[in-house]
Amino acid sequence: MSLPLSAAQFVTLAAEGGEEHGGNHESLSPYVTGIGAFVILLLLLWITTRFNRDR
Repeated sequence: MSLPLSAAQFVTLAAEGGEEHGGNHESLSPYVTGIGAFVILLLLLWITTRFNRDR
């Protein structure tokens, strides 16, 4: 299978998949995802500052 043929098949598959599904899952809320990511980043920042006490 050549690269151009593979790319053409992926483009066709992506175009068909976009029409069938809305792109978002019903149970996936952007607000919950954003708040969850923000909390995880704050937790990682807190952990990083706890290990970096020599400054």
